[in-house]
Amino acid sequence: MADSNIILRTEKLVSGYGATTILHGASIAVREKRITTIIGPNGAGKSTLFRAVFGLLPAREGKIMFRGEDITGSAPRALLRRGLAYVPQGRNLFGELSVAENLELGGVSLGSLALTRQRMGAVFERFPALKLRAGAQASTLSGGEQKMLEVGRALLLEPKLLMIDEPSIGLSPKLVGDVFALLTGLRDTGVSVLMVEQNARAALAISDDALVLQQGRLALSGAASEILDHPEIGRLFLGGGLKRA
Repeated sequence: MADSNIILRTEKLVSGYGATTILHGASIAVREKRITTIIGPNGAGKSTLFRAVFGLLPAREGKIMFRGEDITGSAPRALLRRGLAYVPQGRNLFGELSVAENLELGGVSLGSLALTRQRMGAVFERFPALKLRAGAQASTLSGGEQKMLEVGRALLLEPKLLMIDEPSIGLSPKLVGDVFALLTGLRDTGVSVLMVEQNARAALAISDDALVLQQGRLALSGAASEILDHPEIGRLFLGGGLKRA
């Protein structure tokens, strides 16, 4: 892949928790203005990769490049300012606060309440359902609306790349479809999306590119349609091994 088309790259990235190493030299490349899905068995290092890229875990070895610049060791706030946003798995909202208040808190790093509220207008325009419930407590939203709010909060910072971990977790099939439609809509407006998703078939169906992690390393990469049809993917999710590419 030409570097001019790569928005995020990791080179031989090693990271983990305490004495436990999870990433054993993970090297990935993510193309801009596309949806890229990372799949792999439990423990492969998918969420660890996101946390290391976003500065929540130290990079013990290797390098992380974003938009052509070395961001290895950068703090999350600095990464947000550079245009890298991260939506972790699970619910990450202030349930007792309103939709609008959650968005205002998400814009704190902008340093201007006026600018935050201006961008909230753009979020409400993109997500009319949130505008209708702006004064409602976040805890009263449906699962799909809560995920919408998490994504909307990330979009306040106008990211170039949105990393989203397990967006379908806990959602009904209909709401999963709504969230995936949201992500394709972001891609179509020029936002790059990097997703970790256990619902591999559904995720690959809306993705442009795919990466397969195994034991903390990249095992396979390519067009999402090719990965979906790869003869060894079924073995991977059934607990078998995947041969290195």
